[in-house]
Amino acid sequence: MDPQQVRNFCIIAHVDHGKSTLADRLLEHTGALTAREMVEQVLDTMDLERERGITIKAQAVRLEYDDASGVTYQLNLIDTPGHVDFSYEVSRSLAACEGALLVVDAAQGIQAQTLANVYLALENDLEIIPVVNKIDLDAAEPERVAQEVEQAFGFTREEMVFASAKDGTGVDLVLQAIVDRVPPPRADASLPLRALIFDSKYDPYKGVVAYVRVVDGSVSHNSRLRVMAAGAESDILEIGCFRPSPTRVDALAAGQVGYIATGLKAVGEAPVGDTITLARGGAIEPLSRYRPLKPMVFAGLYPADGEDYGDLRDSLEKLSLNDAALTFEPESSTALGSGFRCGFLGLLHMDVVQERLEREYELTLLATSPSVAYRVVTTDGETHGVDNPSSLPPQDRLAEVQEPWVDLTVIAPSAYIGVLIELVKGRRGEYVRMEYIQAGLSDGTRSGNGSAQLRDLQGPAATPRVLIELRMPLSEMLVDFYDQLKSKTQGYASMDYSVSEYRADKLVRLDILVNGEPVDALSLIVHRDLASTKGRELVSRLKDLIPRQLFEVPVQAAVGSRIMARETIRALRKNVLAKCYGGDVTRKRKLLERQAEGKRRMKRVGRVEIPQEAFLSMLKVER
Repeated sequence: MDPQQVRNFCIIAHVDHGKSTLADRLLEHTGALTAREMVEQVLDTMDLERERGITIKAQAVRLEYDDASGVTYQLNLIDTPGHVDFSYEVSRSLAACEGALLVVDAAQGIQAQTLANVYLALENDLEIIPVVNKIDLDAAEPERVAQEVEQAFGFTREEMVFASAKDGTGVDLVLQAIVDRVPPPRADASLPLRALIFDSKYDPYKGVVAYVRVVDGSVSHNSRLRVMAAGAESDILEIGCFRPSPTRVDALAAGQVGYIATGLKAVGEAPVGDTITLARGGAIEPLSRYRPLKPMVFAGLYPADGEDYGDLRDSLEKLSLNDAALTFEPESSTALGSGFRCGFLGLLHMDVVQERLEREYELTLLATSPSVAYRVVTTDGETHGVDNPSSLPPQDRLAEVQEPWVDLTVIAPSAYIGVLIELVKGRRGEYVRMEYIQAGLSDGTRSGNGSAQLRDLQGPAATPRVLIELRMPLSEMLVDFYDQLKSKTQGYASMDYSVSEYRADKLVRLDILVNGEPVDALSLIVHRDLASTKGRELVSRLKDLIPRQLFEVPVQAAVGSRIMARETIRALRKNVLAKCYGGDVTRKRKLLERQAEGKRRMKRVGRVEIPQEAFLSMLKVER
């Protein structure tokens, strides 16, 4: 097909603003699937995505659309996630597109991730088509939301498309806007093949399957390919596109999106961001690579059964091919044995990776408490990166410890300004600035379709909305900040964040000792002023979670040699006098003395098994 009749676009939006539902309607209107084949959220193919109601992996699909003049266009759609933890999926998808549908909920309006995704699209020089979605809702205010979009991004009312992905209203207008406004791909079929790998997966029969956007040239199934940066060569096993299921085709031309089954068996031989060309007469200069993402949250993953260590390594290698933001390296723990130190973009990313490993690869895993990446300056002037609290040098060798800070953007009703600032300052954060993005409503009716009454004007929905910029340590945002944010704003607030800088502070390592032995998997880095409070909370939880033994078990929190908190797990007491129904008292005394000696010996040599709940409790410390 002529590249002038190809349109590559993606859908970007905040969480739950209707991206996947709009993709369903586009599939229906273009005839990609029959009514019998249609299900809700067609492109959310993972069970985990359907259960959680979120998009985790970006999905591509090819559509055929005939416009009003009868010209057939090939539309390549990429549905992207909305959660901040999966922003790397959005950035990779944008690099393969020329345009983007910006979906905004007609009831909620602009949210924090809406802003972040628009900035990403502008950085990639994409044509943006704003779509005001969910206009069929009783609480919809399309005119107010359109005014917000106009003020925030500068779009005119004529550029916006009003639609309802649920009932199909306005979907034809969306398709026509894509054809009219998204530019065709900048492609040259006469040049040697250059195809950008924007995603990939591992297939046990086909090897590495690379999802590609062909930028120059073309590729057919009887060719031999070369991955330019990795240097690997292989015969192509299969070429295809997504309709939305993988469908074999004879060739992919310049400007098109599809997949190539490379036959490569080593997962590192076709990394995301690399360029595929032909082994003979191929290109010399590769395409520009993706900017590598640095994981900011680290945790240890250990197999519950030590014999599964090799399986865990193989599973992580295959999953990292499909998840470019996941990093891992081997580590060992005296408490948990051999495992891997894994890097993630956030807690949701960590949770999804762990669940995918358990479901897709049938592993039983133990996860340690998450930590952020610190920078340590030692007394001899050297700077080291520390992502594991147990790797922090002794206090007498530390000149300073630096922690990552994030720029936090929160959008919420103005009634919660004080609550939000108090929440952030209680976590060592600071206020930067504030800006109103929506005027208060003047009457009790909505400005969109119909005359249904809005919520009570005394409630938060009727107050102006504000954009608040704040800064805070990433470690303080890890545990339960998002839950607290939603709780204190009755669910109205949305947030987005990005790591901005490293700052030095009074940070120390808090060790947890069980029966006098430090448990390295439970160590964490905290602010010195909070060490005592945090230590008391943790030992109190561990006291309830660690099973009682036949001997007394002390649980302590310590900074260096100083004990900050202690709890004692009382010993189980077996009734050794149960069979003594009379006789000399010295016999009873002898049995009790023997029992006491046995308990003292067990305390010296006994081991305490720490259950997985103990590690999970680190995530659930209440403030």
